[in-house]
Amino acid sequence: MKIGLVGLGKMGFNMRERLRAHGLEVIGYDPRPEVTDVGSLAELAASLEGPRVVWVMVPAGEITQSTIAELADALESGDLVIDGGNSRFTDDAVHAELLGARGIGFLDCGVSGGIWGRENGYGLMVGGSEPDVAKAMPIFDALRPDGDAADGFVHAGPVGAGHYAKMVHNGIEYGLMQAYAEGYELLEAESLIADVPGVLRAWSKGTVVRSWLLDLLVDALEEDPELAQITGYTEDSGEGRWTVEEAIKHAVPAPVISAALFARFASRQDDSPAMKAVSALRNQFGGHAVKSASPKNSASGS
Repeated sequence: MKIGLVGLGKMGFNMRERLRAHGLEVIGYDPRPEVTDVGSLAELAASLEGPRVVWVMVPAGEITQSTIAELADALESGDLVIDGGNSRFTDDAVHAELLGARGIGFLDCGVSGGIWGRENGYGLMVGGSEPDVAKAMPIFDALRPDGDAADGFVHAGPVGAGHYAKMVHNGIEYGLMQAYAEGYELLEAESLIADVPGVLRAWSKGTVVRSWLLDLLVDALEEDPELAQITGYTEDSGEGRWTVEEAIKHAVPAPVISAALFARFASRQDDSPAMKAVSALRNQFGGHAVKSASPKNSASGS
């Protein structure tokens, strides 16, 4: 099978290599000349034989939208586009309609596996029609982990279902990472614990909290035992926010995911205005001591 792959970043590049290792011919396009196989999306389309399959692996939002719009002009009826990025599920119906007007099929595919997917395989959650999924199955079979397909691949439902499933997956990921992080901080805070990385590693095989995320935390601490080389500033790529919004929409209580999202917001504040207000209130009603801001943190000219 011969496919096109748009976007050769950290995940897209590794996906191209895994697909090739499984016997698929992949023509990749990326704006960076050092990694691309062709010079443009039009050239990519011309290099593929119909019916074409093009996998899009670019950042969610405007870049995905413009890429799919360009592919709508470059491809033909009977071709298929797969959006494997972290697009919001509400964008999928728009993309399917745009492509469908040209007779081009569309699948949305949530992809999990990060930079390790090239070796381990990727978890795949797909939305779209049965015929389009069947057309792309050689791709999914090459990308998913070895073994039982159901352990790494699901046709979750119609268009939008794949990205919805991935959104919830990432919301859960937020909560899991926050729990491990809080446990790590609590271990660090107790002087009785002489070997924090050792404790975490001891949890990695037989305990009920073992997981790949825990393994990755152990690896990170082996490389930097005090995590001194990084700051606590933590971005969010959107899926956590969308998960919380969907929880509100469906009246589903999601306190853990919500708290994990807000913890990321807190990580970006050098000195939280909200906590300043809490400190001031404690001082006002109870006379509790407050810490004065250092001169470098004090506002000037006021």
